[in-house]
Amino acid sequence: MIVCVAVVGHQNNPLYIQSFTEADDALKLHHIVHCSLDVVDERVNNPKKSGPTLNETFLGLLYPTENYKVYGYLTNTKVKFILVTTDLDVRDADVRNFFRRFHTAYVDAVSNPFHVPGKKITSKVFAERVSTIVKSFGLSSGS
Repeated sequence: MIVCVAVVGHQNNPLYIQSFTEADDALKLHHIVHCSLDVVDERVNNPKKSGPTLNETFLGLLYPTENYKVYGYLTNTKVKFILVTTDLDVRDADVRNFFRRFHTAYVDAVSNPFHVPGKKITSKVFAERVSTIVKSFGLSSGS
């Protein structure tokens, strides 16, 4: 189950953070997202250690914690997508599919002429699309 998704700008400024659990976990999830940015920077700045090629946008499992697994995705414009899940047996194909759909929703949101680049995403349509994508996570084996 996905418990948190985040969009972080190229200067590590939060553009969108949504948690899908009780309010007491929200602060802890924000902390996990913030900590994962160091792992993303390490993988981007030291590509020889991490294995994937420079053109790979899917960063894979950033790090597991006791209760969560954190996955990352980096766009061509250095915007980072972070996914926090409680599932212990998540397939990479499902996570890649999630990030592909999430990236499409993000592009649609920032393509809005009323959106100011670099500012928080406040679109209700984007929030609804994210909720739909989160609810459908892991239900299909790819589409």
